[in-house]
Amino acid sequence: MRSDSYKQTEAGEPVKAAPAELPETAAIREAYEKVSYADKLKKSIISTTNILIVVAAVAILVAMLFLPVLRIYGNSMNATLNSGELVVSVKGSSFKTSDIIAFYYNNNILVKRVIANPGDWVDIDLDGNVYVNQQLIDEPYIDQKSFGEPDIDFPYQVPDDRVFVLGDNRDISIDSRYKSVGCVSSEQIVGKIVFRVWPLTKIGPLH
Repeated sequence: MRSDSYKQTEAGEPVKAAPAELPETAAIREAYEKVSYADKLKKSIISTTNILIVVAAVAILVAMLFLPVLRIYGNSMNATLNSGELVVSVKGSSFKTSDIIAFYYNNNILVKRVIANPGDWVDIDLDGNVYVNQQLIDEPYIDQKSFGEPDIDFPYQVPDDRVFVLGDNRDISIDSRYKSVGCVSSEQIVGKIVFRVWPLTKIGPLH
């Protein structure tokens, strides 16, 4: 049903007004599709954002549990590792001579190098040469050998379920040569240091 409207001319004669034009069906459909597309796009963006947040949270959790990123403090591992560098560690329970590990000590995390495993005999002569089970070990990672001022007697047998560790900077490192640190138990170990991520100029695997 359509109602016609009228208006008067200046002469006072009524004139029939043109009927209001309704939008065509195609135009209505196009407008609806635009609104529908915008709504779908909005929902898609929200869904994708939520997925990315979940993935990022899972990645962070995995990194914290299995690939902790650690910051190096102090100079006991110079020149292999320097203070301020960032490294990645990997969880593990089996370590060999020369592996670099991080471990808990007095509410701190220390980084040292594994020298011997449970049951091994460690000896260090006055020149700083290190022997494991009477075999001189090759240590290309240290700049200068040093006996230090240990307060344990050599030869020394590593206790069960522990590893004997030394810092690469033997002159200043406080490590398993000293009773205050001693050998490291498996419960203390955070993981094996495998990769340096900072600074970018030195990024790469560690040995």
